[in-house]
Amino acid sequence: MSILGPQSITMQPTTIEEVLTRLTAIINDSINSNSRAGYFAALYYKVTYSVQQGIANNQFEDGPRMEQLDVTFANRYLTAYDQWKNKQPMTASWQVAFETVEKRSALVLQHLFLGMNAHINLDLGIAAVETMQGKEFVKLCNDFNTINAIISSLTNQVIAELDRISPLLSLLGFHATRNNSILIQFSIDCARDGAWRFAEELSQLSGTAYDQCIADRDKGIGQLGQTLVQGSTLLKLTIWFIHLWEWKQPSRIIKVMHEAKKQYLKVAEME
Repeated sequence: MSILGPQSITMQPTTIEEVLTRLTAIINDSINSNSRAGYFAALYYKVTYSVQQGIANNQFEDGPRMEQLDVTFANRYLTAYDQWKNKQPMTASWQVAFETVEKRSALVLQHLFLGMNAHINLDLGIAAVETMQGKEFVKLCNDFNTINAIISSLTNQVIAELDRISPLLSLLGFHATRNNSILIQFSIDCARDGAWRFAEELSQLSGTAYDQCIADRDKGIGQLGQTLVQGSTLLKLTIWFIHLWEWKQPSRIIKVMHEAKKQYLKVAEME
């Protein structure tokens, strides 16, 4: 299988609970090694747990199918993480995200955006098509949109965490109001519109055309990732100034992002 599909570097999870266990291990390892790779893992834990709760609360039309999609989706990230740790080739989309892990100058928000860019814009569409192989793809649409609603519902919580970690983040204009933020737009626009259109196109293909579609998409998303870390001269200056006041110790940041899940989990379980 090409690098554009999951490879079994370590045993892959087969249930959401196993996905959460792997994410916890990545988070703990990142804290111990002071690695920025833990930023996205901490965010992704929230999303995965929320999907698990959504299945338990019958928010999806087909719970077992949604667990299959969630696990297939997560395994693409876990595979990319393993490839990075083992210095193996990976998709261009994930490569830019993991290359940035080594850069001290990137904001926490940029690290999160790069992970979301690779995972939502590339991985989600592929996982959806793989989950629906041999089935009518359009039947996944409602549950696909429910996932995006879950992602966007976490926005305010994540913004609150980032405001604490990066006090001057509002200088970027990312969250002018509670209901108008780039995080919301990124989640909805990329996950619902771009990823679904990509998945629809991919679902109609097979063989070489299927692989080429993924390769082309990966190239484009990788380039988009580059723009998230480069930007204009003015943007770079703004990011530099914000970074002066942002927390610098990755382990401390990861702990705050992951510990904050406890309050959210209590709220989710009460709903």
